[in-house]
Amino acid sequence: MRPVSAWGRLSADPHAVVELGDRTAVGAALAHGHPGIAQGLGRSYGDEALNPGGTLWRTAGLDRLIAFDPSTGRLACEAGVTLATIQDLFAPRGWGLPVLPGTRFVTVGGAIANDVHGKNHHLTGTFADHVTSLVLQRTEGETIVCGPDRRPEWFAATAGGLGLTGVIVEAELQLRRVAGPWLETETIPYEGLDAFFRLSDESADWEHTVSWIDCTGVAPLRGVFLRGRPSARQDGTWRPRRLAWPLTPPVSLVNRLTLAPFNRLYRALNARHAGRTRRVHEVPFLFPLDAIADWNRLYGPRGFRQYQSVVPDEAAVAATGEMLSAIAASGEGSMLAVLKTFGPRWPRGPLGFPRPGVTLALDFREQPRLERLFERLDAIVAAAGGRLYPAKDSRMPRRLFEQGYPRLAEFLPFRDPGIGSSMSRRLLGS
Repeated sequence: MRPVSAWGRLSADPHAVVELGDRTAVGAALAHGHPGIAQGLGRSYGDEALNPGGTLWRTAGLDRLIAFDPSTGRLACEAGVTLATIQDLFAPRGWGLPVLPGTRFVTVGGAIANDVHGKNHHLTGTFADHVTSLVLQRTEGETIVCGPDRRPEWFAATAGGLGLTGVIVEAELQLRRVAGPWLETETIPYEGLDAFFRLSDESADWEHTVSWIDCTGVAPLRGVFLRGRPSARQDGTWRPRRLAWPLTPPVSLVNRLTLAPFNRLYRALNARHAGRTRRVHEVPFLFPLDAIADWNRLYGPRGFRQYQSVVPDEAAVAATGEMLSAIAASGEGSMLAVLKTFGPRWPRGPLGFPRPGVTLALDFREQPRLERLFERLDAIVAAAGGRLYPAKDSRMPRRLFEQGYPRLAEFLPFRDPGIGSSMSRRLLGS
């Protein structure tokens, strides 16, 4: 038994950790220690991949590439291979992943289990849209090979299925042709939600779009809209500069005293680039937080919670405004609040998160008063017909989960009876 934490660092409970390193022996490893749950690199924020007092199957050791077809871009790999490994190895060869979330340091299995999305959802959809097949190992011994065209019901349940249909052992991915890692980018400061929605509409042909907003209660709402697309020029040099936060401070460094100055500084630094097009490497643009290893320690020993929602387009203006007003009234704020529009795509699986609408993601330091704010945000999201992102969740009420995922009944028959997590017990009862 050893203590295991999620990325939010809200707990460090003991788990019986089983390291998986041989894909041919996964079935034997899963035959004991039920219920268990798979975990890759532990980048889920809440309790999705935690099983306190029980078994945790670590898949990071399943990190081998199996086959690659340079004529088609089909890559077969084990589930523990990281997205960073794929990008670093294949981008210089003219191939890349079509969908990349906000960090490169997640495994292929984790990306499928959460059906992750990126800043280009409006053009390329979710990660599962580019998975051609996968191998799923069930705890009762069955091995299921599935994909969009082979046992598609199993594939749909597993894509975004929170790791509850079995352990993903390997997958085949369809990479896409890429010119290189350089992007043409624009940074646009703006004020007011109407400006955000106007910029989103105007940027539909840009591949990557995202917006930072200051949610500390400053009126009018201030934001920075970022957009990027592949550059015609792919020459250049870039050196990765990755710092590491060395320790956990005794108190959170993200608090009421630091949030307002940080938000002013962040806006000012980005405003320097307004009005001009810059050519930047994709890593700092797509994964800004990856520049600081262990940045989650900034929130101190109690950790932090992320609240990410999506609300339908027709309710987006009113619901987003209500949520920001509730946050301002609470006196709390987020260090990096992200606002983005999703494209007109529905997820393949019944538990997939992205849907047509607007998503708002916020980080909050853990404290007793936080639940009252979350209950208010829950009410706004529910009234708007929206839902929360399980990969970032640590406390969603069961009723909000059931309301937000109306296809839940389609998923339940595909659950593996030998798999369970803190999240499944909280939201599904087992």
